Amino acid sequence: MKKNTARLELSKEEMQKYGYQIVDAIVEHHHTQHQKFPVAWGSREEMDNLFLEEAPEAGMEASKVLDFVLEKVMTNSANMAHPRSFSFVPGPSNYVSVMADALATGYNIFSGGWSASPAAAELEIVTIQWLLKIFGFPGKKGGGIFTSGGSMANLTAMVTARRIKCGDDFSKAVIYLSDQAHSSNIKAIHVLGFKKEQIRIIPTDNEFKFAVNKLKNCIAKDRLEGLQPFCLIASAGTTNTGTVDPLSELAKICKKEDIWFHIDGAYGGAAILSAKGKQLLKGIEKADSLTVDPHKWFYQPYEMGCLLVRNHKNLSHTFTEKPEYLRDIEGNTSEINFYDHGIQLTRRFRALKFYMSLKTFGLKEFRDAVTYNIDLAEEVENLLRGSKSWEVVFPATLAVINFRYNPIQQNYKEKELDEINQYISKHVVDSRKALLVTTLLHGQVVLRMCLINPRTSLEDVTETLDLCKKFALEKEELIAGKV
Repeated sequence: MKKNTARLELSKEEMQKYGYQIVDAIVEHHHTQHQKFPVAWGSREEMDNLFLEEAPEAGMEASKVLDFVLEKVMTNSANMAHPRSFSFVPGPSNYVSVMADALATGYNIFSGGWSASPAAAELEIVTIQWLLKIFGFPGKKGGGIFTSGGSMANLTAMVTARRIKCGDDFSKAVIYLSDQAHSSNIKAIHVLGFKKEQIRIIPTDNEFKFAVNKLKNCIAKDRLEGLQPFCLIASAGTTNTGTVDPLSELAKICKKEDIWFHIDGAYGGAAILSAKGKQLLKGIEKADSLTVDPHKWFYQPYEMGCLLVRNHKNLSHTFTEKPEYLRDIEGNTSEINFYDHGIQLTRRFRALKFYMSLKTFGLKEFRDAVTYNIDLAEEVENLLRGSKSWEVVFPATLAVINFRYNPIQQNYKEKELDEINQYISKHVVDSRKALLVTTLLHGQVVLRMCLINPRTSLEDVTETLDLCKKFALEKEELIAGKV
């Protein structure tokens, strides 16, 4: 037989050179990213012009491909770790976790079952145990699984809740969530095949919290109509405002009504590391299941979500399958196969980056970073309240602050204020100097800052506000007809 030369390999020397180039590029990016723009723009036409081609039949030198990628791909992607990336939920990450991800990928570790990688499974058990303790969940009885993100964690929770509470028949099942719940929950509910009439979206109060009385009325009405309330989704840090629902009160309702209590803490859960955050999140330990996203406020690279549960057997009873091709690798009951705790069979080794970064920096540095973020947002709130130009629309909550340009010397109509603040956002983003977009609160267009990057300084914020003020004055002149 002819010797195979299609091995998809580089020589040892080529691999070393290539690897050093990549590490050097990553280090340079981390060291200088504050000097770059956080915003990347590119139309489909521009991207097609850069990248669109037929799959190449013949290869080219690896270093040339790398140079092209560094020059054209990485520079045309938004930098969510930039100190002035204020929108959505930034992804500040950390270098140790980045390198841990490189290790996990480089060794191509399969993290689905114990027999394939007992160390990977053990590190997932250990780091899940760390999180269970942080959130006050039962240590021995509790469990969890790392997922690709909060969307998959919420989906996993919904599947589990449906299985445990409804069994095979969920035709009369009803699920409750607020109008501020993250869209991934609605997506998960639709994926699971629930009809529109089985979903109850409960309005929030003036502070964007679950309206408890309206929830109670809705549950009572559903029971009288012969329906089965089976799951309630609360938010521990909404994306819009950072608001935390009344968790303890909702937990009591769920216990009384025998409803699965899921808390979506994908954004705000990590705030429990700070004293102020822990106070706001009181009651989070009462959840049947909890979503947290380490790739948000635990400073991990994408992708890393997590689902924690009070009883790990609920996961295994929901997801365990016994195909004949896995019969030789089941192991004993103490050796967890994480493919039996979630949707994925093939899983990457996500636990490694969380493990290595916590071992390297220690939990105290994570606590200090989260505390700094919360304090920074409160300092920004004080600064805005001391200005004649800005109005705080919703106070700093779990490092999120919502505000708008509304100078006290002017009497702009609401429509004009919406136009001014939309103009500010558009032109700030167009300048590429900061990523600052709007949201809607009480029907008003407002600017929203999410300040979870530990490398964001007060100066980053104040200089961005100065830029906002510049564009606000431009729009005022347009409104006044001076331009």
